[in-house]
Amino acid sequence: DVQLQASGGGFVQPGGSLRLSCAASGFTFENYAIAWFRQAPGKEREVVSCISASDGSTHYADYLKGRFTASRDKAKNTVYLQMNDLKPEDTAVYYCAADVTPTPTCEQLETLGWVPDAWGQGTLVTVSS
Repeated sequence: DVQLQASGGGFVQPGGSLRLSCAASGFTFENYAIAWFRQAPGKEREVVSCISASDGSTHYADYLKGRFTASRDKAKNTVYLQMNDLKPEDTAVYYCAADVTPTPTCEQLETLGWVPDAWGQGTLVTVSS
């Protein structure tokens, strides 16, 4: 029914940039807030960012210090995560996710505890010199 696919990961040197993509099948992103998560080995999963379906408002983790930007292309039914000034500590598997309700705002996702139901397969980002 609902499938998400994250892509765009790879190897990059510190200070470099990557743009991750999240494509949807079986539904449209029009009514869904899309959140990005990441998880590094031995660490807890953490929310990276979120973009709402309605007004496009976004949420970013404090530790990112404004380096990441989420956006969406409605025509392509795709959400992006622009990652700039990447640091070694950004190395992780990145996932995109949504709630099947659907949940249109990031505020709602946050209220629910950042536990969306539909997850894409992760894409690995490795930041190293």
